[in-house]
Amino acid sequence: MIKVLSYLMSAILFLLPLVGMSQQDTLIQKLDSLTQQADSAGGQVNNINAQTYNAYTSLTPASYLKLLGSDLKQQFTKPFHMKKKDWGNLGKFALVAGALAFADRPIQRNVAPIITKNRGIAKVSGFITDFGGIYEAYTLAALGTYGLIAKNQKIQTTTLLATQAFITGGSLERVVKFLSGRTRPAFYATGEEPRPRFLGPFAKAARDAPGGRLYGSFPSGHTTVAFAAATVFALEYRNKPIVPVIAYSAASLIGLSRIFENKHWATDVLAGAAIGFLAGRNVVNNYHRFAKLKSPKSKTKTSMLININYFNNQLVPGIVCRF
Repeated sequence: MIKVLSYLMSAILFLLPLVGMSQQDTLIQKLDSLTQQADSAGGQVNNINAQTYNAYTSLTPASYLKLLGSDLKQQFTKPFHMKKKDWGNLGKFALVAGALAFADRPIQRNVAPIITKNRGIAKVSGFITDFGGIYEAYTLAALGTYGLIAKNQKIQTTTLLATQAFITGGSLERVVKFLSGRTRPAFYATGEEPRPRFLGPFAKAARDAPGGRLYGSFPSGHTTVAFAAATVFALEYRNKPIVPVIAYSAASLIGLSRIFENKHWATDVLAGAAIGFLAGRNVVNNYHRFAKLKSPKSKTKTSMLININYFNNQLVPGIVCRF
């Protein structure tokens, strides 16, 4: 799954210059300019009525790639234009993550043996964890197909936005994972006490039998992409409370399964959930700024007409304004 994501990102980065990513007044520059007034971390209010998703605001291959380019640009440059509120939120998250870090090893010691002793739980955990990988792609494909058959523009658009969040969140996760170089719980040999160490980007790129990077524990990739897609559906269908509940519950179960599978520490899952949430929210907000730009403007212009009316045996001047 990771290899597929890497190949996909390489293809997208190659195609982006071909769809109008020039230095002129492009769609991306317009989207970026609006972030000064409605940053993705701010209080932007999005119109999620079904009428908002129409022929004007639908995503074409070109606009999809442009929006994706804007998503990636805004996410990767976010640290350079964070506001006071953003730094405050980051500080709060760091405190929570730091507190949870003390529980990383106790959680791993108590949870990891459950899989080896109970094959039923192991099968369920493996099935759930797959929904943060290849099964999630199948789910999005099924939703997109349903949207096409039912001619439901909102479902089509939301599914495409979920794939953008999947790619954006996954890209961020890969970079952070490379920079952190954290050891996985399953890395240590039998009898050796697992330790959540950060070895940095220059650690030896050792891999396990299936090909997974042994120093790629932080953050959890499965959790990141699960929460990225879940956040898109939760925000786009926030008027239907059951959707956010299902979306975030499924993403949380995927994150927990990664701990049960002994692939990640608890703080890996927490960080993945945070990155996925931020990526999903940015994608949604960016699309609605795009929709605002693409929606047809009113054709009626303001006009003023001065006239004279005959009223009560008198000539009375009047002004008529049209908006």
